[in-house]
Amino acid sequence: MIFFDIAVRNLKRHKVRSVLAAVGIIIGVIAIASLGIVGNSLSVLMGGLVSDVSDTVLVTPHLAASSGDPFDPRNTLAARISERNLGLIEKAAGQHRAIPMILASERLQVRDVGGYVTVYAMPADDIPFLLENEAGIYPQGRSSGVMVGSLLADELDLHPGSRIEVGGESVRVTGIAAERGMGIDINPDYALIVTEDWYTERHGDQDYSRVVVKVSDLSEIEGVKAAIDQQINRRKEVVDVLDSREILEIYYETSDAINIFLLGIGAVSLLVASVSILNVMIISVTERTGEIGLMRSIGARRREVLVMFLYESLILGIAGSLVGGIVSIAVGYYVSASVAEFFTDFAMSGGAGIPVSVVIGYVAFAMAFGTATSIVAGFYPAWKAAQLNPIEALRYE
Repeated sequence: MIFFDIAVRNLKRHKVRSVLAAVGIIIGVIAIASLGIVGNSLSVLMGGLVSDVSDTVLVTPHLAASSGDPFDPRNTLAARISERNLGLIEKAAGQHRAIPMILASERLQVRDVGGYVTVYAMPADDIPFLLENEAGIYPQGRSSGVMVGSLLADELDLHPGSRIEVGGESVRVTGIAAERGMGIDINPDYALIVTEDWYTERHGDQDYSRVVVKVSDLSEIEGVKAAIDQQINRRKEVVDVLDSREILEIYYETSDAINIFLLGIGAVSLLVASVSILNVMIISVTERTGEIGLMRSIGARRREVLVMFLYESLILGIAGSLVGGIVSIAVGYYVSASVAEFFTDFAMSGGAGIPVSVVIGYVAFAMAFGTATSIVAGFYPAWKAAQLNPIEALRYE
């Protein structure tokens, strides 16, 4: 214990230097824990986007084959699914329901508020099948009425019977779609939903932007996908056929990469802090060369000198990690809550909490990493001190 007491005494003798070294560890621990928690919160929040539509097969135009450069937005508009291909999709889907959609953007004016809004046009019979009604009635046939997404209705204070301007035409709000959140099939909360007849009467007949196939038996998803691919893509890639599980898998791969990247940023900041500890320990060894020589001359062994200096880096690491861990819990929850609120407002129908075990896990990992980094940073100066020749150390000025 005497060597531990000596280590504590030396840190107290250089309080400012010790505090600055510990601050680096604190920042590094906060960075790792907080970024890890944020990354996990994004994973939890976004994971729900497709988990609720596991019965969905999404058929979209294959842009690269049908219209040249898929990254050119002008080509994206030209990519559509024809009426003939819709028939092939329905044939391949068999008993399962295929819902064609036209996606468009229209100018929306509500009193003194104006802007562009996404419009989903689909057969009138498919709207009740895909969306729940919160208030009012579903739009019917060619009637001049639209359904408004729940969040858009709340933001613009709309209700059944309200009058709005869509594309310069005054129309009546027939109903409010229940809040649904984002999905791979349709994201109606900030959109208008109209019947296909209503839309084509104003814009003419158009091909479809996508076809959503709702599979009644999940075990048949692969068969439905294969059948659609066989029917349409026999000669060339005309459409892309995906199900929610594939999209979820792609998302999780991306999410893991983001988490690793975020943790890497935190690790870099902690490694920078370890350089500060290394510098502090080297200065400490240099300043105490004579003291080391005296200790060695009265019987202190090399291992004991090594342990004494390792105690110093260990104390700095533990102190910095403890403070950083405490702060990172608060910071992580605050940032995570902000992200959750953002996604709740703009993407999802409900918030997703982060398990306490996950928070504790990231904080514990950050603290352990911070402590280990401190010990590693202090090992070389401690080893250098232990290797000093006692006679030369006593003569050091």
